[in-house]
Amino acid sequence: MDVKDSNGAILKDGDNVTLIKDLKVKGTSVTLKRGTVVKGIRLTDNEDEVECRVEKVKGLVLRTEFLKKA
Repeated sequence: MDVKDSNGAILKDGDNVTLIKDLKVKGTSVTLKRGTVVKGIRLTDNEDEVECRVEKVKGLVLRTEFLKKA
């Protein structure tokens, strides 16, 4: 299964990615700003989603359409 970011680059476990859009995190008051670097992503069973940790939010799942490889 190939997991690709918004630009078509292939993502692997442990890659660093950058957000390309401001995202509100459901269930919290946190908004992730465009340009935020997310380090050490983990791939999931779904090729459209990756799991990661950001500042205050642990166990966050992000859609690959909002990411680009850093």
